[in-house]
Amino acid sequence: MSKMQTLGEFIIEKQADFPHASGDLSSLLSSIRLAAKIVNREINKAGLADITGASGKENVQGEAQQKLDLYANEKFKSALEARDQVCGVLSEEEDEAVIFNKQLNKNAKYVVLMDPLDGSSNIDVNVSVGTIFSIYRRISPIGTTPTEADFLQPGHKQVAAGYVVYGSSTMLVYTTGNGVNGFTYDPSLGTFLLSHENLMIPQDGRIYSINEGNYIRFPQGVKKYIKYCQENVPEDNRPYTSRYIGSLVSDFHRNLLKGGIYLYPSSLAYPKGKLRLLYECNPMAFLMEQAGGVATDGHRRILDIDPEQLHERAPFFVGSVNMVKKLHEFLEKYPDDLS
Repeated sequence: MSKMQTLGEFIIEKQADFPHASGDLSSLLSSIRLAAKIVNREINKAGLADITGASGKENVQGEAQQKLDLYANEKFKSALEARDQVCGVLSEEEDEAVIFNKQLNKNAKYVVLMDPLDGSSNIDVNVSVGTIFSIYRRISPIGTTPTEADFLQPGHKQVAAGYVVYGSSTMLVYTTGNGVNGFTYDPSLGTFLLSHENLMIPQDGRIYSINEGNYIRFPQGVKKYIKYCQENVPEDNRPYTSRYIGSLVSDFHRNLLKGGIYLYPSSLAYPKGKLRLLYECNPMAFLMEQAGGVATDGHRRILDIDPEQLHERAPFFVGSVNMVKKLHEFLEKYPDDLS
């Protein structure tokens, strides 16, 4: 650990780095920190409490919601609504954006977009899961009811983004556009401590992360890149390694630290991709670019895409610069073909 500094102390120290610094963003991040602690507690006792398994409900995308999905969604919503920095939330677990109607929330400057519990189906088998969040300044007038346009902003307008990974240790990683920093939760103190300062992804990596079980359904360029990773042996004779957890946060976090590429392409089942642009791709792309990496949909920079729908999907390729560059060579040589 670089130095004994809490997340709260770090946020206050770095507040001046944020162009609209007034204390609001610091308080908002504190809300996320609090909710993460509560969710972490429940995840750690998931095998002892009746909180695992499916809830019997589906989200707007038709996906089965886990009990912990709904629990995490409510805890993050409550923590964000309790303070006066957030006027509305868009969540994977909600059909529409949730508008906070208290007057103090109407005067708030920010909206939050989130996946409250990414990879929640892994809970039952004790595999790492996470939370993803994205923060924007609202564009509707202060004091009015937020509109859908507040949430349909391109990723380059984000003022902050981050994730929490609940694993062998719990970490919160975030950026406000001035680098990426990670904080590890110390349960004995009940606080997040700075553990990974100024994270930078290696320009090259050895890890490719993709669900190869769907190989037959992938575009030709992605298939060719996978074969390249399987067959290529670099100069130092260390082959590429396939690592896929099935939780975006967990796969992304590993590759950020070690170097690698994460791929979730379009497929026959999901011709527009499966991951959601606004609260999965955009925040992770913001983090990756701040850490020196690249994030694209195979053709465009993720952060430049103008969203049209709240739950819009997109193909997602993110990771070390040279690995994404090599992928793009195959994508350009073999145009999309899902037939």
